[in-house]
Amino acid sequence: MISRRIGRFVWDRRVLAILGAVAILLAGRVWLTEHPEHNPWAPLDLRDPPGWATAAKLRALEGDAVACRAVLARSGIEYSVLPAAGEGACIRSDRTLLDAYPFSPSRPATTCALSIALTLWQRNVLALAAEELFDSKVERVEHLGAYSCRRLYGRGSGPWSEHATGNAIDIAGFVLADGTRISVLREWSEGGAKAEFLRRARDGACRSFSTVLSPDYNAAHEDHFHFDMRGGRGGACR
Repeated sequence: MISRRIGRFVWDRRVLAILGAVAILLAGRVWLTEHPEHNPWAPLDLRDPPGWATAAKLRALEGDAVACRAVLARSGIEYSVLPAAGEGACIRSDRTLLDAYPFSPSRPATTCALSIALTLWQRNVLALAAEELFDSKVERVEHLGAYSCRRLYGRGSGPWSEHATGNAIDIAGFVLADGTRISVLREWSEGGAKAEFLRRARDGACRSFSTVLSPDYNAAHEDHFHFDMRGGRGGACR
């Protein structure tokens, strides 16, 4: 009799454990459905907030322009695809143009991966910083160019710059909707809200771009931020 009761008790505990595990799995599935940014199997949508799975999804797009552009389309991002250009080390087989990005003075062609990083940076970093610090919106992002067929720092030899394939961009400043101008060269070391905005812009960029270089890196970057998507994430952030 006692052994039967013990056996029934053990069986009941196993059943309860199984039912509990099933309930947890179902709850987790529902939660992931409601939070696609944390779901590694959900298609990437740039309108979702950054989540646990975002970085892995972005890495999966590296070197796959077709899949990358599918993400732009799914996310409602207006873009154009330009014909390939250049040759040798400066060939640009992926030339993606963000049609509605607030670039100034022009809209440069970049790689699709860089376009996605720029979009995430604008939505999740710049917009929030401008709202919190100035109660305004970012109207223009001033750049110094994306494509330049050259080696690092314009040297005659050595590694090629990511600019050589349009996989990098240099950002010099910002203009807000209320007319506020924020310059990397003028405001980086001045303190106050403008310097805070620039530091948020730099620090937040490290979550989207592979390499982020600012005036803290060296004198060559005293007037701009350099962003690129060189071979994955986890690169320099200075």
